[in-house]
Amino acid sequence: MTDTGDDTNIEVDSVRESETDPGKEGIGPASDDRAALDPETGEEINQSTPAASSTDPTPDLDDVLLDEPEDDGSQGLFDDLLSGEPIFENKEVLRPSYTPRELPHRQEQINNMATILVTALRGDTPSNILIYGKTGTGKTASAKFVSDELETTSEKYEVPCEVEYINCEVTDTQYRVLAQLANKFIDKNRAVIEEKIERLERIRERAPEDPSALDGTEFSSTAAIDERIEELEADREEFDDVPMTGWPTDRVYSSFFDAVDYHERVVVIMLDEIDKLVEKSGDDTLYNLSRMNNELDNSRVSIMGISNDLKFTDFLDPRVKSSLGEEEIVFPPYDANQLRDILQHRSEVAFKSAALSDDVIPLCAAFAAQEHGDARRALDLLRTAGELAERDGTDQVEEDHVRHAQEKIELDRVVEVVRTLPTQSKLVLFSIVLLEKNGVRNVNTGEAYNIYKRLCTEIDADQLTQRRVTDLISELDMLGIVNAVVVSKGRYGRTKEISLSVPIEETEAVLLSDSRLGDVEDVEPLVQSRFDT
Repeated sequence: MTDTGDDTNIEVDSVRESETDPGKEGIGPASDDRAALDPETGEEINQSTPAASSTDPTPDLDDVLLDEPEDDGSQGLFDDLLSGEPIFENKEVLRPSYTPRELPHRQEQINNMATILVTALRGDTPSNILIYGKTGTGKTASAKFVSDELETTSEKYEVPCEVEYINCEVTDTQYRVLAQLANKFIDKNRAVIEEKIERLERIRERAPEDPSALDGTEFSSTAAIDERIEELEADREEFDDVPMTGWPTDRVYSSFFDAVDYHERVVVIMLDEIDKLVEKSGDDTLYNLSRMNNELDNSRVSIMGISNDLKFTDFLDPRVKSSLGEEEIVFPPYDANQLRDILQHRSEVAFKSAALSDDVIPLCAAFAAQEHGDARRALDLLRTAGELAERDGTDQVEEDHVRHAQEKIELDRVVEVVRTLPTQSKLVLFSIVLLEKNGVRNVNTGEAYNIYKRLCTEIDADQLTQRRVTDLISELDMLGIVNAVVVSKGRYGRTKEISLSVPIEETEAVLLSDSRLGDVEDVEPLVQSRFDT
């Protein structure tokens, strides 16, 4: 009985602990209704209250938790936001990265590309293509659509044809372009080698039991299979990934060349924003790529360049220009009716039924048509209007949501442009902001330059000449941040009258978020009064 007594003492202690522990209040017996344990059976004996009847049941743990849920400290922040019905069915359809299966009003350009690239399906080298057009005219979407169709058809007819896409706004140096391309083909080559090795290993395993396993193959024995597997494994080991920095450029090019030429295929290299690559790194990359076919033994390479700048080829070497621009396709801007068709087509997939009022799509199309027929802008506007409607908790996008979205996108654009300005341009813009903030209208170049010099002294920045500051003002005018008009002052000559084209408070806030401009301690004394007023 010694063991039983020990167990009994342990259970009694645990019950007493639960009765006195405030964290267990409401679960164990009350302090004045102490329960005892039978020393022989270990069962509970209630000494002060009658046994619970079926009509007065004692709640168990589950009942207590269900009746009085614990407070987990949540404020229900996201619960409130999720309580409304969503307006979107598939928001991704309205993003620039989405490639639709149908592109309204671009069939002519798509057919032109297909006519040029069909040569690849015959195993020949397609002509190089240059695609021009302003932002949002469907260049990239159309090129990707044709590329997807090309690869799908090549698989159907078992013709080795591949398309590789590079965004030159991100990958903007010769080294990075070649390294990224090399690594893509190295990965593909490894996959091809792995597939070949697995197929040969299956044949080798069958060969001892099935003499016909080698029939129709190039191997006369399992030893020949083993030798080929060893060759493939050696090939696989030779393909080293190219680091994104550190190698000489000629070594990177050699790795890319070897990777492309490993087996027979036609390769189309799509260089989006190709003008950014030329602007940053010159035309060496295009020269090397356009001359590759003279040295390749197994593969053929074609280049498809996409640019917003119709004049970027003016800066190319004549040899590169002649080989690169074999075929040119121009994408004109969309008009309002075409934009309306595009938005209608996308909205049927993007939004739930009856989520748009009748005037939403025409208004989005009209706003975007004013921005040089930019379909990307129209899609952003429609998506942002839908997001604003969801935040308002409404079940339909209205005209007011579109107008608010237009203001929001415009402000976001201004913020991004101002935020990414060089420091000297920020100082010039800050000078104009300070003058307008203190009541000076139609700021002239001399006034802006005087404040600019004081700001340079304040933050210990290099001072540019007034002529260079005038050039920076012209650049700000081109960006749409200021409006600069040359006016005649008679015998006093000519000057520029400058006014802000962007909200003054938001612009000042963005400028002051720059760590250097944020160090300006007291800008008010910098503003001088105008002498001619």
